[in-house]
Amino acid sequence: MGGDKHDATYYGKCMIGGALACGLTHTFIVPLDVMKCKKQIDPTFSKGIFDGISKVRANGHTFLGWTPTLLGYSLQGLGKFGFYEIFKDVYKNIVGEEKADQYRKIGWSVASGSAEIIADLLLCPWEAVKLKIQLSRPGYEYPNSLTGALNKIRAEEGI
Repeated sequence: MGGDKHDATYYGKCMIGGALACGLTHTFIVPLDVMKCKKQIDPTFSKGIFDGISKVRANGHTFLGWTPTLLGYSLQGLGKFGFYEIFKDVYKNIVGEEKADQYRKIGWSVASGSAEIIADLLLCPWEAVKLKIQLSRPGYEYPNSLTGALNKIRAEEGI
């Protein structure tokens, strides 16, 4: 790494890049996610992927749960990409430049695992909200909006 300048600006750029990369891509495939969830709760929902997406569209559920998806996966990307870079530098400072270079693949793996723990903790609550919205059905109704779903969760489960 030598002359690379890893400061708060660099880490911030990594976090923003990760948030955009993960948040936007996962939000883009929400229709596929909705179809998969509908198929999981009702195996007769569709005959295949195209039929399932057509049915999701026909029901007006094309982007059902997009808000918690965007928030959750943006936060996951922020954690995954940003903290990976931070942990690489932290661990390099602990073992020293020479050892970090000698065992860089191990260091990268440990940094990646450390960042993934944070990333998944940031994602988890939003993924739970998304699933509650997407798995809504008679007998298990959930509001379609993020605010409505969060209010129902708070009323039923607390904070």
